[in-house]
Parts: sequence; structure tokens; C-alpha cells
Amino acid sequence: MREIVLDTETTGFDPDGGDRIVEIGCVELVNHMPTGRTYHQYINPERDMPQSAFEVHGLSEEFLSDKPVFAKVGQAFRDFAGDAKLVIHNAAFDMKFLNAELKWMGLPLLPMDQAIDTLDMARRRFPGAQNSLDALCRRFGVDNSMREKHGALLDAEILAEVYLELIGGRQPDLTLAVSSRSDTGAAPSADWTPPARPAPLPDRLSPDEQAAHEAFVEGLGDGALWKKLSAS
Repeated sequence: MREIVLDTETTGFDPDGGDRIVEIGCVELVNHMPTGRTYHQYINPERDMPQSAFEVHGLSEEFLSDKPVFAKVGQAFRDFAGDAKLVIHNAAFDMKFLNAELKWMGLPLLPMDQAIDTLDMARRRFPGAQNSLDALCRRFGVDNSMREKHGALLDAEILAEVYLELIGGRQPDLTLAVSSRSDTGAAPSADWTPPARPAPLPDRLSPDEQAAHEAFVEGLGDGALWKKLSAS
């Protein structure tokens, strides 16, 4: 199963109002494991960069001036994405911009059912909690210390880790038939083994949650299953 974890950076919030994509970053997963294959492209938006966009992305008009316009790279992006599921945080936003750019090129649009929205996943799993990418990094112990400014490829790499935690966490001891693919789409090797985590994930149970659990168990009385198990 092939999935593409994707992020875009834009000049604003509305493509119909003239805002454009300035960066696309993609990370390929096969069977929920990163293959090492990525797609990254800076894009000349063909319009002035608002100061607010520069402050968020750290991209200047001068830096983007010699980058290709979307019409020059849209087909390459579309070929990379293919029919894989697109894992996106707040998918409606990125899909709106991508489909606007693809429509202007006359290329096939990306159907919304091709997208997996990690923001929606997080809201269903943690209702009422903060579910921004930074908040989820803190919750899952994902290192986002390099994320001083938004960058599409870095955010896609971070989102890939968060997504794997949202679906239950990767299993580093499980041998999967996945390896880095070449850009030609060669079949993955069957003898590739995912590396173990360099350090265990931090305990996700806060002191308050631990205390609340202990109080709950205490209220169940001496016949509680947890007490019998801990005593055995």
C-alpha cells in the first residue's frame, strides 16, 4: 500500500483570491513505512509575497524569483502522487490549492476521497484537545525542534511520524517488504528490515492521568481485576 504524506506552503488562504502555492513537500510510505523517496519543490507564485507569508515560511520574493512556476512542475508532482492516498494535515486546505493549480493547467484533479486528513483523525481520537501539528508532536514525543519556520518537506517528514503514531505506532521489529524506491518506481526489495528506534518513546501518561487512574481503580474495591493482577 503506497501513501504520500504531503504538505504545501502558500502565499495566503484563498487561491480564488490570487494566492498561490510556493512549496510542496512529499514523503513516500509503503505499508506505513518510509521508503526514503521524497518530492520537494519550491515554486515561483508569480505574485508578490505578503509580509505575513514571508514571516511564516521564511521565503522571499528574491529566493522564489528563479524557481519554476507551477505549470512547469505540476505534471511531475501529479506523476509522483499517482493514485496513492495523500496524508495531509487539514486536507481541505492543501487539496483546494493543489486542485486550483491543476485545474489552471488542465490536468486531472485530485479527488477528495484520495486524501487522509490527519487533523480529522486527531480530532476524533482526542476530542476537545489541541490537535495542531506542533501539539501532536508534543503528545507523541516527535522531535520538531527544527521547525522554527514552516517548510513543506520538513513538515511532511514530521507529519509522517505523527501519522504513524495516530494509526497505532510503527512496529520496528516487524520485517516488511519495503525499501527505498527509485524515481522509476522499481519494486521494493523483500529483504529490507526497518531500523529500531534510536530511543524509546517517552511515557505518554501524565502524572495527573496516572493519579486519576489509581483513584479510579481504588474506587472499584478489592475485587477489581487490576488489583488482582498487580497482587499476583
